[in-house]
Amino acid sequence: MSYKGQPVPSTAYQSYRAKVSDGKSVRVPVPEKTTIEAQKFYLISGFFGAAMESVTTGAGETSEVILNVEQAEYESDQIDKTQAFAFGTPIYWDATKSQFTETETGNRLVGRVTVAKDAKNVIWFLLGPQI
Repeated sequence: MSYKGQPVPSTAYQSYRAKVSDGKSVRVPVPEKTTIEAQKFYLISGFFGAAMESVTTGAGETSEVILNVEQAEYESDQIDKTQAFAFGTPIYWDATKSQFTETETGNRLVGRVTVAKDAKNVIWFLLGPQI
């Protein structure tokens, strides 16, 4: 910003377009008759991520929830426990069952396993980019 006595002439311009966030989270609408639990994964309005808060809506009510969509490594037990989830396996989101699956058909690709399923049915995975 210019100031009086500045040794080099300059002009200040006001910019009305600027970065609003780092894109690590997004606020999405929660439809009526929906229960969202904090720290669980959801696919809402085309965005996939972990809910940052719990939200419950009744009949005729809507709300908003913040989803963490940051491309990072996450831990989850929201998996199809009948599948192997070996290291490096691409994982998909089964929106009908609200769980991760290895089944590609009809499901959205969301990441890749970084630590295989353990005895407690927990995996670590890298969340892929939003597509």
